[in-house]
Amino acid sequence: MSTKVAGKKKRADHSEVEEDYSLNDVVLRGRVSKEAVEKELPSGDKVVEFRLIVTREKNLGVDTLDIGAWSSKARRAALTLKPEEWIEVSGSIHRRFWSAPTGLASRWQVEAVEISRI
Repeated sequence: MSTKVAGKKKRADHSEVEEDYSLNDVVLRGRVSKEAVEKELPSGDKVVEFRLIVTREKNLGVDTLDIGAWSSKARRAALTLKPEEWIEVSGSIHRRFWSAPTGLASRWQVEAVEISRI
């Protein structure tokens, strides 16, 4: 059992642990840039990747974001998407790492949990 005291949590053994208030939830609405591509990784895992075009606030340009669908449900949904189609994606942001010829490489990706047409 633990009790909360001013941003810290007290454990039953009376030690303190810093409370974690972080949140990694993302909801995006935008247009699909081109057809999704399914990839099989060296680990055997499969991912379907595509890019989502979202307009910046006050129409100050657009951003193109990398989306990865890892679960079988999200992969199936992603493979049905068409270019220029409006969708909503919910999920979280993850940093992916892999070995490249020049060393360790990484990039940020939104991991899609739900994909729906709007």
